[in-house]
Amino acid sequence: MSHKSKGSNAERDLIHKFNAAGWVAIRSAGSGSQKFPAPDILAGNNLRRVALECKATRDIKKYLTAQEVDELVLFAQTFGAEPWIGIKFDRLDWFFITVEDMDKTAKSYAIDIPTAKNKGLSFDELIKT
Repeated sequence: MSHKSKGSNAERDLIHKFNAAGWVAIRSAGSGSQKFPAPDILAGNNLRRVALECKATRDIKKYLTAQEVDELVLFAQTFGAEPWIGIKFDRLDWFFITVEDMDKTAKSYAIDIPTAKNKGLSFDELIKT
């Protein structure tokens, strides 16, 4: 399975989870290839809106470019949504982490499994209102 199809399948799985929980969610196809900031997923209910940059990986650490994170934050601020990073490590459930809780390097942001487990929220914790 290609990296792109693995990510797309993970995003579709997350869309189903939001809808099953009574939220509405849409996936922004080609979100990383547009010239305007766009999250991978936009989800909400009558109380909250979340903008998600989603990553699925078999590695124990995932890097995001500063541009990916900066564009997520810009979109979320402009749209009035909460910016979140959704990370799906192989054989683990989704974790949701704030930008502030990620490790910042000179040119990127990183999240590893221990940090995701310690600082991240589960799906059920994310959707609590």
